[in-house]
Amino acid sequence: MRANLTQLDLVDRAGIDRITLQRIEAGTTDARLSWLLRIAGAIGVPLADLVRE
Repeated sequence: MRANLTQLDLVDRAGIDRITLQRIEAGTTDARLSWLLRIAGAIGVPLADLVRE
């Protein structure tokens, strides 16, 4: 899935920390539901699209 945003754009829109986003992307931390909701809202997709396998 691509939204054509930089990490800085996404963290600014989602209101989360850049390190947190990097850890979520790398799979080194479990994403909180609140973080996923913010990311989904920032890129304009339903939450289900982020968690779909």
